[in-house]
Amino acid sequence: MMRPMPLGAEATGIANIAMDGTTLDTWYPSPKLIEDEPLVDALVTGTTRVGARELSDRFLSIVGMDRDRLVELVPVRTVIADLSAPPIDAHDVYLRLHLLSHRLVKPLELNMTDCLEHLVPVVWTNKGPCLSDNFEHVRASLRSRGQIHVYGIERLPRMVDYVVPSGVSIAEAERVRLGAYLAPGTSVMREGYVSYNSGSLGRARIEGRLSSAVVVGEGTDVGLSSALIAASAQQHNRSPLRLGRDCVLRPAAGVIGVDLGDRCEIGVNVMLEPTTTILDSRSGAMISAGAIAGQSDISITNEPNSACPVLRPR
Repeated sequence: MMRPMPLGAEATGIANIAMDGTTLDTWYPSPKLIEDEPLVDALVTGTTRVGARELSDRFLSIVGMDRDRLVELVPVRTVIADLSAPPIDAHDVYLRLHLLSHRLVKPLELNMTDCLEHLVPVVWTNKGPCLSDNFEHVRASLRSRGQIHVYGIERLPRMVDYVVPSGVSIAEAERVRLGAYLAPGTSVMREGYVSYNSGSLGRARIEGRLSSAVVVGEGTDVGLSSALIAASAQQHNRSPLRLGRDCVLRPAAGVIGVDLGDRCEIGVNVMLEPTTTILDSRSGAMISAGAIAGQSDISITNEPNSACPVLRPR
């Protein structure tokens, strides 16, 4: 849910701008929220270039042309006057992603509508982000600086290249996107995956997949090859999916578009969608999984004598 109070944000960062003007990324090392109402009212959403006199020596050493990548590293200041309004450009999106991974806001507390529409597929390398259209030319220039490793070609980068939150364990950096929110005590195992605007609100173990717009409560265990997938909406957007505290997804289990309360268990190979038929042992009736959305203290497993998953009190 969106916060009822006015909430803004601002940060100074370094943007990688390609020669054609495309924003490849923006790194904001110290973003901050603006919560005081008079200060929020004075904010004007947008991004401006920062002059050299306003930069620290650390930032000054970074900015300038990278002729091998055909990219300019530009100091910018980004302001968001209202985090409940949708983002307006790539800088705006990157600031929101940083706010999430820095744990300044929780998933689903800010507006991420159409955020991926403001981003382009980027070639993410160990030498920095590159434009995909001219990468083969760029690769030849970059080889003079050593071996080139391409981590992927997609809109969102790895979180750990921008933010390393305290108190978490991530076995495979490739599997956590910038914009993930990982509470202290969370472990993302080697086969786990956490997308943007998604994550854990307390200590959790994640060995399965969390799509964007998914949050799990403290004590939740997302087992190997399991998946929590928020239902698709328009464009790249998803409807929020929430799991409560101390839930368990057994290996290869899945939940798509069905909220669960606290202390719920989904058994091995059980896949729940809102239209999935389940047997409710409490009433003996066949119901749809959507009818139990938000309920706590239930277990849904496959049983030998039932053609569909069986719900029992837990």
